[in-house]
Amino acid sequence: MAPHHDPGARRRSSFRAIWEVVARIPRRRVATYGQVARIAGLPRGARTVGWAMRALPDDLRIQGRPVPWHRVINAQGRISPRAWSAAGRDEGRGEQAARLRREGIGVSAEGAVDLSRHLWQGRARRSGRGGTGT
Repeated sequence: MAPHHDPGARRRSSFRAIWEVVARIPRRRVATYGQVARIAGLPRGARTVGWAMRALPDDLRIQGRPVPWHRVINAQGRISPRAWSAAGRDEGRGEQAARLRREGIGVSAEGAVDLSRHLWQGRARRSGRGGTGT
């Protein structure tokens, strides 16, 4: 008999790894979707990071703190579109920009952030087993 395979288990594990990386992004810093994916051990997983951010439970806390979803932006240094309202306006972009501004990060009217000033230089954590902890 073949072992039971839960296709959702891998996704949940990947999402948790992504949320743990995002939880490490400090105030006044941002990270790109691709950067978060690489640190989480998911090369070429930028879209997976986007899906994980969309699936992030509102009440999730890691090490006692909410996950700062608003600190994740695209590789061009811009806030990516979120859910669209019936009026065709991006509802999430304004909220993300407001949260970043409250932290002292300048956001242009087009949703751009200066990556040369605010990009987080995060690294993968080393595991306790001598691996790279990716």
